[in-house]
Amino acid sequence: MLSALGAVGLVVAWAARAATRPARASSKSVIVLNGEGNNLNAYTADPAFKKQNVIRNHDDDPNGLDINAQICFFPDASKRFIAGEDTGQPNPPQGWGIFRLNGSTVGKLSATKVGKLTPTYQSSADNAENYGCGFLKDGRVLTTDIGNQAGGPEDGQLIVWFPPFDTTKVRYCKIDVGIATAGGIYVDSKDRVYVPSARGSSAGVLRYSAPFPTSNTAKRGCGEKDATGAPVASSVKKEQFIGLGDGLSSPNAIVRAPKEHFYVSSVITGVVNEYDTNGGYVRTILQPPAGETLGETTFSTGTPLGIGVGPDGTVYYADIGITVSSDGIGPGPEGSVRRIRFVHGEPQPSEIMGAGLQYPDGIGVYAPKKT
Repeated sequence: MLSALGAVGLVVAWAARAATRPARASSKSVIVLNGEGNNLNAYTADPAFKKQNVIRNHDDDPNGLDINAQICFFPDASKRFIAGEDTGQPNPPQGWGIFRLNGSTVGKLSATKVGKLTPTYQSSADNAENYGCGFLKDGRVLTTDIGNQAGGPEDGQLIVWFPPFDTTKVRYCKIDVGIATAGGIYVDSKDRVYVPSARGSSAGVLRYSAPFPTSNTAKRGCGEKDATGAPVASSVKKEQFIGLGDGLSSPNAIVRAPKEHFYVSSVITGVVNEYDTNGGYVRTILQPPAGETLGETTFSTGTPLGIGVGPDGTVYYADIGITVSSDGIGPGPEGSVRRIRFVHGEPQPSEIMGAGLQYPDGIGVYAPKKT
């Protein structure tokens, strides 16, 4: 999950230095989910962008939950999804809630919590925040937590979790415990796992390749321990897939684009870039107008953090509203959720779906499969 602290950390860090081509389909049934102000909100994908609060935050509702971060739907059509959930942290610790979405129309939705993923975290100086989620083909779940957000040791984590997921006691194995400010997750058709790193020597997009542990035991590939005593993978196949440049300065999230390409967001520069199958730069689909700089107001096109793609190729992004003032760099009071449509393959100006939001950080896209 990415709280206000987490968002500030990503920006300060910068300052200090499914799995197939999207199908062409109607977006009328698509629902866009976003965590903001610890609420879970839902939007219709098309104007007039109807909005519904699905889960109220715990401060406003004693029975509510604090929701944020990347939102991922299980690929089994069960309508279950994962979202950052940190109600009452640090007791219990922050983690990822597993929910079932009820209903299919914005305005008539609800969500039921059915489980939670809670690992141990490295001893980050500024509170390790949970953020990314994803799935391997056989149903294993992946998560990332940010680790140190602004400086210090690179201690974000990539973790694989093993079913069943209908409990609060879920087995896991840590694949990597040394990511610098880890971001969202994308998994391709070959079970290769992509994770942005926003700072440090590994800044860019990292790629991890199978095999991954199939259990939390040495026999199944998880034979090491970390400083917390938690199980860690015996070996890791890791490489840098995309480097910095072309406006990409603080990589935060990655999703699939058409032609098996990728979109990657960079919050501090207000950029979303497209990259090819080999990680090569193709084009920029979102950037601030020429001459705009961050100040007491954010970019007019926003500062994209979380991103998602609809079945028709439309890109949705969470603009966390970064500003720069005498108080420093961080999220301002005017975050938003926006979309980018394409006409004949060309990106159109972004459209605001929801404005005046507090710390919107992650996106989830629910697109029911045609029967």
